[in-house]
Amino acid sequence: MCLAPERFALEPNYPNPFNPSTTIRYQLPESGSVHLEIFDVVGQKVRTLIAEVQSAGIHQVLWDSRDDSSRPVAAGVYFYRLQVLSLIHI
Repeated sequence: MCLAPERFALEPNYPNPFNPSTTIRYQLPESGSVHLEIFDVVGQKVRTLIAEVQSAGIHQVLWDSRDDSSRPVAAGVYFYRLQVLSLIHI
């Protein structure tokens, strides 16, 4: 039996710095609509890694340092943002 995490968590990517890929891990205490996006230093969205409903648990995704058009991105600093919308059962 696998227990769901107690809280939301977004962990540091590894390896960091990375070349040419990095893994991002996160925890969901409940199911939800998950959006995980990569941004450059000026705040422009570079890549959407996840945009789907996911179940509670520990998840990870690999970023291959490519943008949404599959072009390699320049070396530098990037930020990632996790947004989760709860699935409300009525």
